[in-house]
Amino acid sequence: MAHDNIKNSDSVVNSGESFVQRPPSESTRRTWLIACGATGGLAAVSTAVSFAVSMSPSERARSAGAPVEVDLSDIPPGGLKTVEWRGKPVWVIRRTPEMLESLKDIDSKLADPNSDRKQYPTPDYAKNQHRSIKPEISVVVGICSHLGCSPISKFVSGPSANLGDEWPGGFLCPCHGSTFDIAGRVFANKPAPDNLEVPRHMYLSDTKLIIGKDKNGEA
Repeated sequence: MAHDNIKNSDSVVNSGESFVQRPPSESTRRTWLIACGATGGLAAVSTAVSFAVSMSPSERARSAGAPVEVDLSDIPPGGLKTVEWRGKPVWVIRRTPEMLESLKDIDSKLADPNSDRKQYPTPDYAKNQHRSIKPEISVVVGICSHLGCSPISKFVSGPSANLGDEWPGGFLCPCHGSTFDIAGRVFANKPAPDNLEVPRHMYLSDTKLIIGKDKNGEA
């Protein structure tokens, strides 16, 4: 898959081995609500872009598929950091209280609200409503379980031309229209057969986690 390097000095910070996408200003947020659904409410940029960005982890991690450490200190509330692990884009999101609130009372709209399907087994520590160890930090692989496209974030909730009047915020796959909530759970009656994958991970400290490894060993 070709990787497009995202360059937007107002919203994306290249931190060497990853990209941080920051939440929007209020003026940008209003622009999203007015814009047609073809423009991505990306929670950090005002146009739809793929998260399959050019990333450069350490040579060791790149060549061996080794676990990748992630610094959380530069991810603001509502922001998203993309890192590469085993050639895949992994999204680390610092969710706001409003984002977490959006996960409530939508189970009936989801295909697999409890992450029981086995194609992408979810670690036991992420088999909860927020699909994460800590509620505010989400870690998911940014690849749709349908045909491998990279969804775009549509974090702004509310009416949307493509997503209806009660969109809670989450992700939209631009290839065939699968939608996922802010925890990466796929909505019912969509092409994607499974939720977004939660890779094995664990915290090394309050501000650092490692992807590809947990207390049970490496993935």
